[in-house]
Amino acid sequence: MTSHDKTLTMFGADWCRDCRRTKAQLDDLGVSYTYVDLEAEPAAAEVAREISGRMNIPVVVYPDATHHVEPTNDDVAAKLRELALI
Repeated sequence: MTSHDKTLTMFGADWCRDCRRTKAQLDDLGVSYTYVDLEAEPAAAEVAREISGRMNIPVVVYPDATHHVEPTNDDVAAKLRELALI
């Protein structure tokens, strides 16, 4: 497994309070992730919708190809522990 395989992807937008909270949590935990700004890349909203089946954000995609939509901090922390990322 390469380090790229351990990368999280988060789809979000600056106006979204849950997105800002999840982004701050990942930053605070020192977890490496790719942030996809849906305002800067509107076409990526369709990608996020295809992943989640919903229009809600943030969508956090984990290295094991699972995802959360609008996760709580506890949801994110539990998944990161499961994947041994924290």
